[in-house]
Amino acid sequence: MGRKSTVSGQNSIPPILYEDNHVLVISKPPGVLSQGDRTGDSSTLELMKAFIKKRDSKPGHVFLGLPHRLDRPASGILVLAKTSKALSRLAASFRNRDVRKIYWAAVSAPPPEKSGTLTHWLVRNGAQNKSRAVPSSHPNAREAILHYTLRAASDRYWLLEIELVTGRHHQIRAQLAAAGCTIRGDVKYGARRPNLDGGIHLHARNLQIPHPVRPKVLNLTAPLPNDPVWQALSSACETESSVPERLAPMPHAPAIRKFPEETP
Repeated sequence: MGRKSTVSGQNSIPPILYEDNHVLVISKPPGVLSQGDRTGDSSTLELMKAFIKKRDSKPGHVFLGLPHRLDRPASGILVLAKTSKALSRLAASFRNRDVRKIYWAAVSAPPPEKSGTLTHWLVRNGAQNKSRAVPSSHPNAREAILHYTLRAASDRYWLLEIELVTGRHHQIRAQLAAAGCTIRGDVKYGARRPNLDGGIHLHARNLQIPHPVRPKVLNLTAPLPNDPVWQALSSACETESSVPERLAPMPHAPAIRKFPEETP
């Protein structure tokens, strides 16, 4: 299983949730790039390459591939592939939606119901790196669907558990903003003020995905960032004291496909 490490900061090694010869899964902190971009800022991908090279005393190039991405301001589960075969198969799993992705979000207003489905049509503005909800007839609009459940509430924030059905650019951020439930710290989508760490309160909490080689499904959960808002909502969620009625379960997820076992 994973080799754990406690960290904070852009140049610290994030917690390793799972690792074998094919897959490396970490919990990305908020405000850190998944992959390098034109800013030149440190990225999780390059950081983990350097870490593995030093830890394992590798003399040459370290291969690590990124089969999916997590927005820079968000935190939580990030999957890395350690071989080209694993990268191809993991990317196919994400592309074909053979995964189950659960996110937690701390939002500034309650949703219309305690559980339900949000459906919007989104269009992406590449120049602004932003998506917005538009009528379905809008050119280039793409349907976006997510399920949500209200898990807990504090004096100022509400904790939503979200399951993605589709995978659009900034989908959760754009859909929640369109529903009047802006994510804490997400000034791009209407939050009043940014978080001090440059992140937002959107966390990739749980992922179920077929292992790329072995006949099993990885079921991974990322711990919450060490943050007062997250901790307060998590405590309320555990006691269920802030939501009087037991909430309905999340809608049934698609079956997770397994690959046949192969020799590593």
